[in-house]
Amino acid sequence: MRRALVRLLPYVREARRAFVIGLACIFIATAVSLASPWVLKYAIDDLTAGVSRNRLAGYALLMLGLAIVDGGFRYLMRKQLIGASRTLEYALRNDFFAHLERLPLAYFQATRTGDLMSRATNDLGAVRMMLGPAVMYFASTALGFVLAVALMFSIDARLTWIALVPMPVVTVATRYFGRAIHDRFERIQAQLSDMSAVVQESLSGVRVVRAYRQEQTEIGRFRRSNDEYVARNRGLIRLQAAFYPSLTFCFGVSSLIVLWLGGRDVIAGRLTLGSFVAFLRYLVMLSWPMIAFGWVINIAQRGLASWGRMLEILDTAPSINDDAARPDALADGVKGAIEFRGLTFRYPARAGEVNGDADVALTGISLKIAAGQTVAVIGPTGSGKSTLVQLLPRLHDPDPGTLFVDGEDVREIPLARLRGAIGMVPQEPFLFSDTLAGNILFGFDPARDQARVDAAAHAAGLDADLPDFPDGYNTVVGERGITLSGGQKQRTAIARAVAADPRILVLDDALSAVDTQTEETILRRLRAVRRGRTCLIVAHRISTVRDADLIVVIDKGRIVERGTHEELVRHAGLYARMDQQQRLEDELAAS
Repeated sequence: MRRALVRLLPYVREARRAFVIGLACIFIATAVSLASPWVLKYAIDDLTAGVSRNRLAGYALLMLGLAIVDGGFRYLMRKQLIGASRTLEYALRNDFFAHLERLPLAYFQATRTGDLMSRATNDLGAVRMMLGPAVMYFASTALGFVLAVALMFSIDARLTWIALVPMPVVTVATRYFGRAIHDRFERIQAQLSDMSAVVQESLSGVRVVRAYRQEQTEIGRFRRSNDEYVARNRGLIRLQAAFYPSLTFCFGVSSLIVLWLGGRDVIAGRLTLGSFVAFLRYLVMLSWPMIAFGWVINIAQRGLASWGRMLEILDTAPSINDDAARPDALADGVKGAIEFRGLTFRYPARAGEVNGDADVALTGISLKIAAGQTVAVIGPTGSGKSTLVQLLPRLHDPDPGTLFVDGEDVREIPLARLRGAIGMVPQEPFLFSDTLAGNILFGFDPARDQARVDAAAHAAGLDADLPDFPDGYNTVVGERGITLSGGQKQRTAIARAVAADPRILVLDDALSAVDTQTEETILRRLRAVRRGRTCLIVAHRISTVRDADLIVVIDKGRIVERGTHEELVRHAGLYARMDQQQRLEDELAAS
């Protein structure tokens, strides 16, 4: 817990001015509010002794003035401290998202998106409550408790000790209930993450759900998750329902005893009526800190549980970083020469798995690609083609000394410089809920560069579909491009890569969803784009790679053949068999 709190200190320092002002306002407001019963003490004692109307009016105006000052400073207190908590929430949210953006691809493949969303929203909200309202009420109640007890001692020490009899019980109850609340809230937040993941998966896969008529199954899966969430919340509610009444009961017992003994002292003349009324007022004011302290413990335990869940993410160090990068590496620009030197790549083992030979994706890959050369990578499904090209922008990290760009180890090239030189179209293109132009000029302003949008869309063969879009390039494509066909998504992704004007263009099976005629059109237009750039094309279809400068055939993670199309056909190996099989399939489809 202490380490977790220490991690929050840098954020608190950012808003220390607001915290200092807010705490000062708490001190003033608390002191003023505690002065009111003292004024009432003198007013009642004067009433019993006889008092003029003017003097009584003076007491009334003084109490009114104290109430106004108290209200004003409590307003400032909330404005500063609650405002500071919102500032901290803003900084935490930015840092949390920035950290997620730095985590490697493998992390997101092993972590559910719904869980990350829950931590970035619900858990962050609980942390804000801990840093704002919990701090404010803790400072206010703690200061009010100390000052009220001091004033009560000044009135009657014996009655004060009696009033404090429940404190040991309150301390024990707070310790027990605080720990239990922390544990149960952690379980609630974990279940909320699971429920969020169910919703996210179901909505993201809505087409599959509808196609397989699994709506009721998904509804049932969500209902079971929701039932468990409600059950865990009810457990916490039962705990809280026992917590607050126990504090109130302890306070009520002490108040009853104080009223009985204090009343006898007033009757016996050992205590003035004004002093007794002031003491009771302080006792009533003391009851709120005792109850509010339980509420603060509840909020603090919730916040600490949520902060611990966020730290699980924040403490995950990005495994792909610039630790080994040299600022001068390729500082004059990337030309595009690529070399693999005996590269062997193994995917990290997942929890509970043994990292055996089955995890090896690539073995002994050695390949030189000259700048400006077009190289095709082809092979059976699962042979390691996509893994090979994903290592180039370090979506996965190769071993040192195994992958070079322009003679520089990719691990020594700053990530921004390396990835800025690569335009990549993945197997499964992802489109944002933006306009078509916004997706093509990802990260840029389409309104300022319409010519680039037109050129990139033409190169990708997307301009032919422009009449089908109601608002042209300003058509919003929906979440994940749901309004587009598979071929239109792929062509939009190709246009995005072309618009970035990269020195290295990587097409990872980027034409699998288009028909043969459209593929020929795109390949013909891309010849002009490929000129002067290094281009890596991963494909299953021979027609896609036929005119490449070099074709590399991969099987079971190894390069088994290399050469031009004509050379490989003459070689009569795996490539020739694939070519023969695909031509036979095309003939059967045409007949």
